[in-house]
Amino acid sequence: MKKIGVFDSGVGGLSVVNAIKTALPNCEVIFINDVVNLPYGSKTPEELKVLAKPHIDYLQDQKCDVIVIACNTLSTTVILEMKSDYHVPIVAMVPMVKPACAMTKTRKVAVFATPTTLASKRYTELKTEFGEGIEFLEPFCGDWAKMIETNTLNTDKVHATVGKVCEQGADVIVLGCTHYHWIEEIIVHEAAGRALVIQPEQAIVERVRSILYLGD
Repeated sequence: MKKIGVFDSGVGGLSVVNAIKTALPNCEVIFINDVVNLPYGSKTPEELKVLAKPHIDYLQDQKCDVIVIACNTLSTTVILEMKSDYHVPIVAMVPMVKPACAMTKTRKVAVFATPTTLASKRYTELKTEFGEGIEFLEPFCGDWAKMIETNTLNTDKVHATVGKVCEQGADVIVLGCTHYHWIEEIIVHEAAGRALVIQPEQAIVERVRSILYLGD
């Protein structure tokens, strides 16, 4: 049986786990998170590397065939340089800037992500590579992960954030944090008829499938 490891800072990664289990029911999925040090979205890359390494080490020690980093903050900051430390394939999750830029007709894309993700070199590279002529709207969502994790979500704040980017002309909204997948229905409902909401779970599933069964 193929074994898939999934790591995230909190419950956000469970949505990725559920998507993987649905698509690949014959695989074993090991999920671990780091709720003790949540949120990751406000930490420095140096802090993130120290926090993430023991958990990724554990998944490699468990003989996982592939490891999914279900955290955009980690994936856009330190994972690329950490990959060389492991012999197991690592799949990183980054904001869907490329497909969003291909989809937008208004040339305005909203990205809901943590402050660390938005400030990362990788995210900047994605915008530079695929976002020529695109205006990126990046509202503050830095407290969303904590609210979702503690079940204290302020839905009015979410509605206001979605409504504002739609009013500003965004016709695609990128969910750049797996925690936000848990409130996707709320975001989709508020954006209905105005913006398409996208997140990378299915793309991650297909990447994992290709590594396990087609080779990397």
